[in-house]
Amino acid sequence: MKNTLIKYFLLFLFISAPVFAQQETLPWWLFLEQGKQRFRSGDYGGALLVFEDARRNRNAMYGQMERDFIHLLSLRELRSTGDALDGVEKFSHERHYTAASAALNELFYRVPKDSLNNSALAALAAIGKLKNYPEAEYWIGEVYRVEGELTLALEQYRKAYEMRDLFEDTGFATQLLYKISGVLMVKQDYSEMINVLLSIVNNYDTLWVNAGLYDSIGQSAARAGNGVNAPYEQASASFARKAMTNTLEKEGVNRFLELYRYNNRQVEQAHRLLGFYYIVSGRDLAQQHLMFAFLIQNTVIIDEIKRLKYDFAFTSLLDLAGEINKNPLLLSYVNEVEYYKTAYYLASSLLSGGKLSIARNIWEFLASVPQAGEWHNRSVSQSRNPALEPILEKP
Repeated sequence: MKNTLIKYFLLFLFISAPVFAQQETLPWWLFLEQGKQRFRSGDYGGALLVFEDARRNRNAMYGQMERDFIHLLSLRELRSTGDALDGVEKFSHERHYTAASAALNELFYRVPKDSLNNSALAALAAIGKLKNYPEAEYWIGEVYRVEGELTLALEQYRKAYEMRDLFEDTGFATQLLYKISGVLMVKQDYSEMINVLLSIVNNYDTLWVNAGLYDSIGQSAARAGNGVNAPYEQASASFARKAMTNTLEKEGVNRFLELYRYNNRQVEQAHRLLGFYYIVSGRDLAQQHLMFAFLIQNTVIIDEIKRLKYDFAFTSLLDLAGEINKNPLLLSYVNEVEYYKTAYYLASSLLSGGKLSIARNIWEFLASVPQAGEWHNRSVSQSRNPALEPILEKP
């Protein structure tokens, strides 16, 4: 019996050895894809292990390349070359230091060579930086999020954001900030949530450049941002924003949407969420953010209609709603961006600023659109008896 068990055990090792060997040699990016598959199938524990393998394998790969390059730089023959990267690269190639040459080839594939300023030390630092794997950190955070470990999820998201220069999809950094703000909202950390949303607006919205627009909650985000800072651009953006505001407040939303277009989808959600928060917390900036969000939403809608109907020209929100109802893609979009809710609260913010007739026009539009659902019903009441939104201490 004992001999039989030993035979089975040896047979198992013989069969499974190639599998284990293959698992150990999988590239880090393939580990990540396997982890995503497990995550999407609901195997969160297994996914976490695979994401950690992906992080570990990438760190090991670039760590070895870092050591190979350090070994090359420590050679006595290279002292005369100094910090000149082209000299180091030539030496490595001519003397057949294949490991160091492979490290440089991988580096130049991942990082533009010109960005290294012909510096061997800069190349070494860049190789070391590549040991980080922000996508793996993000997906580890996703596992923690779905398992309810929100504090750990935030730590992972922030770690991934600190490594954002390494994201293969450069636009993912913004989506990561939205993910962070969403977790903060669930945790009811509203002050920090506002800071994160303001950092999106301040970094990615060229028409939102005047730091004076931020209130006390968002001051640190405004100072930390790297948005449009040139005086001319700042003055131009400020002028455009004032012109847009004047048109909306004096001539109404239909005229406003006839004159202006702004297709910055990246910041639409940030403006919208800030507007919602500010309107129910009684802050004056609600109108500005909701105006931007609604303008972006309508620009996307009008552009899509024009793509299918080249002679289309905007005339009114009511006519636009008729076009939306004919297009399943737009119906999905208006639900995604909370289009009717945005319009409702934009009207509320205008009422708060004393623009009753302009606010009532928007509510009358919503009252004539049954598909607006809750916002249709609330607008019917508001168009008859306008009232300010109740202020919530903790929305």
